[in-house]
Amino acid sequence: QVQLVESGGGLVQAGGSLRLSCTASARNFNYYTVAWFRQAPGKEREYVGHIYGNGGPTDYADSVKNRFTISRDNTKRTVYLQMVNLKPEDTAVYYCAGRLGRITGTGPADFGAWGQGTQVTVSS
Repeated sequence: QVQLVESGGGLVQAGGSLRLSCTASARNFNYYTVAWFRQAPGKEREYVGHIYGNGGPTDYADSVKNRFTISRDNTKRTVYLQMVNLKPEDTAVYYCAGRLGRITGTGPADFGAWGQGTQVTVSS
């Protein structure tokens, strides 16, 4: 099973930007679909978006469309989540999740590998 490690979280003011990274251990990483989820205190884990193995297409939750962009560099076994125009409601622990091949859904149960999460805090 692939191991995933997120990095890049932190504290940012509203309107600011952050880029999260998700680095994988698998040599066949280019065949993995990778998604980003987030979980705020007291709330369920929420789908943010995903990217297929060879760089596209991508899909996003409505709440982050036009503000978040997912990309990947398979040579570095890394998927990125670029976040701009951040809002206080984006505050959460952000997780990357992976699945070998294509996905049939975007719920947490559709992904078998998870990172440990990275905290993103947006101040108003």
